[in-house]
Amino acid sequence: MKRLFIIACLFIALSMNAQEVNWYTFKEAVELNKKEPRKILVDVYTDWCGYCKVMDKNTFGNKYVADYLNKSYYPVKFNAEQKEEITYNEKTYKFVAQGSRGFHELAAALLNGQMSYPSVVFLDEQVRIIHVQKRIYSAATF
Repeated sequence: MKRLFIIACLFIALSMNAQEVNWYTFKEAVELNKKEPRKILVDVYTDWCGYCKVMDKNTFGNKYVADYLNKSYYPVKFNAEQKEEITYNEKTYKFVAQGSRGFHELAAALLNGQMSYPSVVFLDEQVRIIHVQKRIYSAATF
C-alpha cells in the first residue's frame, strides 16, 4: 500500500511539472500582440497529416519546447482546412473548396501558396512573415 501511495505521489508530481503549449487562435494572438508585442509562431497543420501528429507529440509535447514557446511567442495552431472565416487587416480569408478537401486562404497566404504540412510560420511583432519552415518532418524521421 505504501508503494502504491509513493507511485501515485510521484505520478502527480510529474504531471504537475508537465508543460503544454498554450495555443491561441490567429485572432487571439493578433489581439494579444497589440497589447504586449511578441513574435507569433503559427503551426499550420491538417487533421489528416500524420507528420503533424508526430510533431505535436514529439516537438510541441516536449516541456522545454512548450515552455520556450509560451514565454517567447504567441503560439497559434492553425488548421489549413478550417472552414471558419478570419478577418485580418480589413481582408476576410475564407475556406476554398478544392476536390474532396480544400484550403483556407489565410494558410495559403502564410505559406505563399505552397501548401505543405506541417509547416511553421514565424511572424514578427508587426505580424509580418519572418520565415516559413515547410514540411518539418520527412519520411526518414519516423
